[in-house]
Parts: sequence; structure tokens; C-alpha cells
Amino acid sequence: MIDKVKEFDAVIIGAGFSGLYMLHRLRELGLSVRVIETGNDVGGVWYWNRYPGAKCDIESIYYNYTFSKELYQEWTWTSKYPEQEEILNYLNYVADKFDLRKDIQFETRITAAQYEETNNQWNVELNNGTSLKAKYFISGVGCLSAANVPNFKGLDRFKGNWYHTGNWPKEKVDFSGKRIGVIGNGSSGVQAIPEIAKEAGHLTVFQRTPQYTIPARNYKYSPEFIQKTKDNYEEIRRIMHESPTGNGLQIRNISALSVSPEERTQTYEKAWQEGGFALTSTFNDLFTNEVVNESVGEFIRGKIKEIVKNPETAKKLLPNYLFGTKRPILDTGYYETFNRENVTLVDVKSDPIVEITPNGLRTENEEYELDVLVFATGYDGMTGPLFRIDIRGRDGVSLKEKWEDGAAVRTYLGIATAGFPNFFMITGPESPSVLVNMPSAIEQHVDWIADCIAYLNQNNLDTVESTSEAEEAWSKHCREIAEMTLYVKTDSWYTGANIEGKPRSFLIYLGGFDYYKQKCNEISAKGYEGFVLSNQKALQ
Repeated sequence: MIDKVKEFDAVIIGAGFSGLYMLHRLRELGLSVRVIETGNDVGGVWYWNRYPGAKCDIESIYYNYTFSKELYQEWTWTSKYPEQEEILNYLNYVADKFDLRKDIQFETRITAAQYEETNNQWNVELNNGTSLKAKYFISGVGCLSAANVPNFKGLDRFKGNWYHTGNWPKEKVDFSGKRIGVIGNGSSGVQAIPEIAKEAGHLTVFQRTPQYTIPARNYKYSPEFIQKTKDNYEEIRRIMHESPTGNGLQIRNISALSVSPEERTQTYEKAWQEGGFALTSTFNDLFTNEVVNESVGEFIRGKIKEIVKNPETAKKLLPNYLFGTKRPILDTGYYETFNRENVTLVDVKSDPIVEITPNGLRTENEEYELDVLVFATGYDGMTGPLFRIDIRGRDGVSLKEKWEDGAAVRTYLGIATAGFPNFFMITGPESPSVLVNMPSAIEQHVDWIADCIAYLNQNNLDTVESTSEAEEAWSKHCREIAEMTLYVKTDSWYTGANIEGKPRSFLIYLGGFDYYKQKCNEISAKGYEGFVLSNQKALQ
């Protein structure tokens, strides 16, 4: 006997920040909803990224939901920058408070989704052989959920254990006394390396590109600060939803070229001592003027030379790209770690990795015996998580085909794309996403999508689809703004350069979160300008 296909008003991918709030909002509208989550509990990227030292680089008081004042008052953060475990506990608390788990199907993966024009439904196929049908198909996969494990020759023959920071086991990994190799030094590597070094017998770091990292200067919150923050809920919410960055970061409206070199250095030094992203907000032309950018880059390189005692090691750690055009990283003792006797740095640009051997790793010039390998090699960002599902719109055209494997991504607001009716992306390509505070961006997207669905219901409409003209204009606008900055001048995961063979494109909206939100609101106020809204039943 064949099981009847279950039907829902909406199917949502993922039970992280996006999926949980989207579920909550749609339930408030009275819709039937099913969330599909690969993990066995909520949390999204914070469920998978359990590596040592994992924490967020946005201040705790801004890295949370603000849709519920009651929730904001009930939850208390421990320190300025929240650790992975605490964020995961927070999302579990949210799931419990709003009774969200009953509509989430765990340990299940969506393999494909096809829009069926005959009945205006999405057919969603699952890895357990079953399928669901839904009017609305909503992606909450996030921008960084597709872990990138490089295809190294010989990895299958490695006798030791290996791990990826983006898919870390729940149980503690024991590094004590062992020979550890860490490949990669992006955000996860910079966070994990100091922690692993404390335990390892010997740690060898295989670095391809040296990074700019800034001291986090994390600290515990005082009871007085916590109370003041809770009393200030309305202002915190206003800052998160009306500022260019979606958090409390204020960029000084002054050019670095308008002050003397001495004052510029003093400003950088003060920001360095403050820690966090203070350095990125010192002047308003850091990311548009190469001369200014070089001045802050030179300042950080000077700090590396001061901190790292071995001149040869320090030289290997000096970055030579434009500061901030790869994601700036906050660290706790990263450069200091290379002063430890049990830590070795290998530059794999000058001495490339040839293969993984049964007992370790071989570069062109050396062989390293290792007990454990850690891949801190990042993610296939922005489009990667979407391309891992075979999503097909009108006429069976796949998202991957339409976007030509990532070479020609076109969206409207980063929320929708022509040819895919009733398909919404939360913080999708060409939205502000990873360059603003993600919970702020997520709440704004979810609220906009929920309001759009409510508008359809109120007006007896059942499909919404962006026009090709609207998405072409939006994509052009995104590219024009990006070209005014230095971001496009550097190969990074922002541009897809970390994935071999992936086309280069900059898929983040740089016009500011405040302007983006205003634009979205204008579009909805005009009856969803740039979208075609229709009643398919009336047309049949």
C-alpha cells in the first residue's frame, strides 16, 4: 500500500535561525508547515560547528531574535561574543518556548524539489524515499552550510581520524599528546588552532593564505550591563533593524586621508586595543580606497611582527591582500600560538600538499607524520547549499541551470528568482546576508515573506513570482555597488574563489541593511512591484 503524500501550506528547509522563525511566523498565519532538518535537533550551522573555540563574531546582545520582547527579557548571555554551545542552547530554548519541534522533521534531507504547474504545488522529495507537497517552498539553508572538504589524493587511506570544522562530532575529540595537522586558517581555523595547540603533542598548521585577524578582547558581561541591555530592548531592536550593519557598529563618517598619518595610526591603535570590529569602523573609506586600505593592512602586519617572535614564521603570517575583502576574523591568541614550541607553520603555497598518506601528509618537499587531520577549509558559500538540492521551477529548469552553475546568479532582492513561483530564499544570494548581522537580516526577510503570503491570502491570490526584468535590474544594481568597493578585487569565499572550478561572482548586497529594508518595504507597499501575483485556479 502506497502512503498518501502529505500536503502542507509550506515546507521550509533547515531548523536554524531562519527556519525556526519562519515556522513561527507562518503558524501565526494559521498555515500548516513542515520544516525538514538534516540534523537530529535544531541549531543550523551552530548544530554542526562544534569545533574547539567556535564562537560568533557579533556581540551577543545583537545576535538574537527581537520579535519577542518576552524572549529577550528571559534569555541572558554570558559574554560579549557568544560561544557555539551557548548559541545552540539559545536556539533550543526558542524551540521549546514556542513549541516548534512538533512541526520539524529531523534526520531528514531534501534531495529534490519540483514546481508542478498543473496544481501550483511544490513536490519535495526526501532522502527516505517519501515526498511532500506544499504551496510554498522556503529555503532557510543559510549561506555557509555546505562544508568544503578538498579532494586530496589518499584521504581514504589515512589511518588516523579526520574531521571538518563544519561537521564536528558531538563528543569531545581528544587531542592530548597527539600529532595534529590543521589544514586551513580561515575563521574556523583561527578559532580552533589556539585551542588545539593547548592539548596537542605537536600541531602543524598548513596555511595557504595568511589572514588578517583582529583580537576579539572577549569579556564576561556584568549583571549591571545585562539589566541595562534588557531595559533598553526597544533601542536594541531599533538599532538591529534600522542601522546599515544590523548591529551596534557605527562607522565613523570621516576619511582616513583627512587626518595625519600619526592620527591615523593612533586611531588604529585605539581600535586594536578595543578589539572586535572596531578597526573596520575607524574610517568611512577603508573598503573603497586602496591607499587607505593599505594603511590599515600595514598597521596589522606591524602587529604580527611584534607578536610573533620567530621572524621567519612572522613573515609567513603576513597577509598581502586588501584588508576586509576576505571576512575579517576575530581571534583569541591566534598569532601568539605560533610562539609555542609545539606549533609549526607550513606555507603550502610555496610547498603544496601532494597527498594524504596512511600516516600523515606529504608536501612537495616534506613528509609529516600525523595522528589526526582537521580540515578548516570552509564552505561552498552562497549558492553551494542551494545547489546541493535539485530545485526545479517552471518547465523543469533547475536553479543550477538557470544560474549557470553560479556564473549568472540572478535574484530579486535575494528573496526570489524568476521561473520559480512561490519559492522564497531567506538571506539568499544578492541580499545583505553575511555582511550584516544575520539575525537582523533573517528577521527582516522572514517578516517580509510572511507578510507577502498573508497579502496573497487576503487577496485570493495563490502565486507570486518575480519578473525577469525586476531580477535583472536588481542584479545589475548589486554589481554596480560592489564594483564601487574593494571587495571584488580579492579572491575569497565571498566570490566563490575557495571552490575549485566555481565561477567568480560577488553575491552580497553592499548598499546597507537600512537601505535594503527600505527598498523591500517600498516594493511591498506598491503591491509587490516587480512580482507577478495571480490566481492560478481562476486562470485554469
